Amino acid sequence: MTRLDPGRVLAVVATREEAAHLPDGVPLIVTGMGKTLAAVATAHALLQRPGQVDLVVNLGTAGALKAGLSGVHRPRTVINHDLTAEAVRALGHDPHDRLALDHGDDTVLATGDQFVSDPARRDQLARRADIVDMEGYAVAWAARASGVPVLMLKHVSDAADESAFDWPSVVDASARVLAAELVRVLDGDGPAPR
Repeated sequence: MTRLDPGRVLAVVATREEAAHLPDGVPLIVTGMGKTLAAVATAHALLQRPGQVDLVVNLGTAGALKAGLSGVHRPRTVINHDLTAEAVRALGHDPHDRLALDHGDDTVLATGDQFVSDPARRDQLARRADIVDMEGYAVAWAARASGVPVLMLKHVSDAADESAFDWPSVVDASARVLAAELVRVLDGDGPAPR
């Protein structure tokens, strides 16, 4: 296992709350919520640091789409769940709605601009993914376009139902877990540098 240089790892989070306990020395980008803000902020940050980033780490909270999921996940597959991919395919174009990442576990992350708090929508998404967020796909796309590897660290904060509205009261606990997980990655429990 190779220890990573913290100064060459770009941490990307949606909110300041999720970054509250991250270690010093790691460049940080707070994107705001949603795919557009996440893609633009990530792309801009990478353009400002040409050749200076070995790994993008997208940290954040996520809703569990399946019963019993908890803790930290490192999704290797990310889907853009609120894109009408079938219609785009019918027009003869590739919607690039599913990204395979170089690093991670078997978890599938669904990303969309919809705040998922409805059990019916959760159950529909659970047929395609394990957890849901609002930025991961966009961060992965921007990093991929820049030729920089990306690692997702997602902590389950709710069950993608009405409990999602409790996020303000649970985000600090998630931020602590995510910070500890990032330290593990920096210490070598993650992808090797390029």
